[in-house]
Amino acid sequence: MNELFVRTFSAVVMMLIAVAAALQGGYYFAVLVAAAATAIFYEWTRIVRGWGAAWYISGFVYALIPALALLWVRDRADHGLALLLWVFVVTWATDIGAYFIGRTFGRTKLAPSISPGKTVEGLYGGMAGAAILGGGWAWLTGLSPTLLALAPLFALAAQGGDLFESGMKRRAGVKDSGDWLPGHGGVLDRLDGLVPVAVLTAAVQLVGLV
Repeated sequence: MNELFVRTFSAVVMMLIAVAAALQGGYYFAVLVAAAATAIFYEWTRIVRGWGAAWYISGFVYALIPALALLWVRDRADHGLALLLWVFVVTWATDIGAYFIGRTFGRTKLAPSISPGKTVEGLYGGMAGAAILGGGWAWLTGLSPTLLALAPLFALAAQGGDLFESGMKRRAGVKDSGDWLPGHGGVLDRLDGLVPVAVLTAAVQLVGLV
């Protein structure tokens, strides 16, 4: 089966599940977030096996903080549902823009020693996708105009999260964090960009910037 089709189909299914749980909120969203955090921690421990206790503790924090951030944004933040969906839109637009622009126009390697497949053009594509779709969502739903400016910056953070996980996998000598998700690898492979976006969104909401 065509790799792009498998990747796209899997991504659409995961997006629909995430949006459905977000719309329901409460128990449904909490269970999804808890399951994702558990999978992230499990995959992290597999990658860092033998690296020392500090890495295991860091993995627990890495899984816990974004989970709490997502739950807080959904249930406690102003315009929580719209803001949570903005987090999703920015993260997904970053991934999609980086993937397709990078494949089509990518020439300049972004970090060849960490992730040879990533390009500077893909980085710009991800930032542009987040700016357009994230900004559009903020405008349509009446969210703070500050989010229009934050969208490309958070896209940069998302791609930084992707590179961080790629660096871990390179050190461990593994291609993917797991094999749960057809066309994507593990849960950590799919959510490494969501981690910083979720945390940063909760942070700017808490300090009153949005």
